[in-house]
Amino acid sequence: MSLRGKIDFAEITDTGRVREHNEDAIGSNPDIGLLVLADGMGGYNAGEVASGIAVQIVTDLAADGANREERHDIDPHSGMMRQSIVLRDAVYRANKIIFQTAQSQTHCEGMGTTIVACMFYDDKVSIAHVGDSRAYRLRGGQLDQMTLDHSLLQELVDRGFYSEEEAQRSTNRNYVTRALGVEPTVEVEVHEHDVLPDDVYLLCSDGLPDMVEDDDIHLTISTFNASLDVVGQQLVDLANDHGGRDNVSVMLAQVKEPFPARKGLLAKIAGWFRS
Repeated sequence: MSLRGKIDFAEITDTGRVREHNEDAIGSNPDIGLLVLADGMGGYNAGEVASGIAVQIVTDLAADGANREERHDIDPHSGMMRQSIVLRDAVYRANKIIFQTAQSQTHCEGMGTTIVACMFYDDKVSIAHVGDSRAYRLRGGQLDQMTLDHSLLQELVDRGFYSEEEAQRSTNRNYVTRALGVEPTVEVEVHEHDVLPDDVYLLCSDGLPDMVEDDDIHLTISTFNASLDVVGQQLVDLANDHGGRDNVSVMLAQVKEPFPARKGLLAKIAGWFRS
């Protein structure tokens, strides 16, 4: 079942005001409700290589998994929906390819990338992330951060050394503790959430929250949400107006109507007997 028309999507990426190259990469597949965003790092423009590989691998493998099988049941081993497994395994694969490329290509040595990706299905969304690229959700007038950064600063917040407000003002926000391509394996954090009509989901690289406070992100989405393209451009403009010290990428999804999974014949027959 294609999700076109049920969810609106928008995406924008910008080099910013300081960097010469854009090492962010974004990719989407509206038919399967997929958004992928990666923020690369590494010398000699290798960050662009890492983020590009990550987005391409995850986009291709997620689409392949969705086209091969549209089951919406729970994996008995992990307790996660199968879409979550597809997304997680795609990120695992991207990590492996980036690591192997960094080992074999001298100009790519030391490269890596953060990633955040989401897939919508059956009135749910699975969100996978590694690093400090983020996912937010606006629901009922409240903006919530759906991911926790894999960063040194977040660990200090978790241990009580910083408050959330102090962390927002810290200048040492970019030391990630987890990234794709740095080690042969990586731990991918995956969470599943129910989705409601009118929800707005935001994926972004750290170039946005480093420059723009959450309250201003909230206000921008709330003010301009009649057009996701306008929201995206306004958020990028805000980041640049506040200094634009990093590349900034924004991806948005707004749920227009429910999208429950189609039931097979056997499930429908079973439902008749239960009713």
